[in-house]
Amino acid sequence: MPSVLTLWHTLDKLPRGERLFSFAFARKAPYFATIRPRFTVIEPNRAELVIPKRRRVHNHLGTVHAIALCNGLEAAMGALAEVTIPADKRWIPKGMTVAYTAKATSDITCIAETDPAQWSPDVLPDDGAELPVRVRGVRDDGAIVIDGEIRLWVTPRKR
Repeated sequence: MPSVLTLWHTLDKLPRGERLFSFAFARKAPYFATIRPRFTVIEPNRAELVIPKRRRVHNHLGTVHAIALCNGLEAAMGALAEVTIPADKRWIPKGMTVAYTAKATSDITCIAETDPAQWSPDVLPDDGAELPVRVRGVRDDGAIVIDGEIRLWVTPRKR
């Protein structure tokens, strides 16, 4: 079991365990701390986190800034990739394409998803492959405020 998933399962059982995990995750990749992510779901092929709407992540309109949204999507994607990728592979982000579809006027739930078949050996050859991860951000009222894809470059882990 990957270490990120082990940590999630260990801390999730504790009071405020989601917050402890989120703090630890953000310490590993310090830039993520700027949005104060609060992970709510981590499992193979799916990760979710909440970006709290607070002044520090606002733009000039008083909504959650577009780059804060992208940061949340990338954090969710990173957690998904860490708990889903086969042990003999590694990943790195290759690109991101997003569309801003509505104002981010509340806390935003960032969701990253893949299908299990995307990670199969048939799809991930030894010379590397691009793997798309679906991402979106959702307002408290269910409206999608950002929708897109993060492309990963997946290669064999060096021995």
